[in-house]
Amino acid sequence: MLKKFVQDFKTFLQRGNVIDLAVAFVIGSAFSAIVTSLVSNVIMPPIGMLLDKVDFSNLYIVLKQGTVPGPYLTLEAAKKAGAVTVNYGLFITSLISFFIIALVIFSIVRAINKLYPKPAPAVTTKTCPFCASAIPLAAVRCPNCTSPLES
Repeated sequence: MLKKFVQDFKTFLQRGNVIDLAVAFVIGSAFSAIVTSLVSNVIMPPIGMLLDKVDFSNLYIVLKQGTVPGPYLTLEAAKKAGAVTVNYGLFITSLISFFIIALVIFSIVRAINKLYPKPAPAVTTKTCPFCASAIPLAAVRCPNCTSPLES
């Protein structure tokens, strides 16, 4: 049983799927880092400025005070004090990153799909050689002229 598993795994590795997956993972990680930087450093500061100078990285709710009681001026100060926080500002930033990545992936897939021709529709009928009407492929007799058909 182990020998069969090892053989199947070896076959899987030799197909090239693992290499393709590894390349996709590396490119995806790099792209994710670029989008995260774009959102954190380019998109969120103007949005924060429009919303009365809000810094999304410091939007949080303290669930439990730390060793040093609050209020905490920054999320970093809250974490240093050991406070338990819900970091909804970082979540909003991650959500925006996700939507940008999803939009780009959707656009890429859509563009790639336009490059490939649409598959021809499956043939479900044939033409009767006697009356030229369309009939189902499995028909052995024409329903219009009742002529026997060759299989």
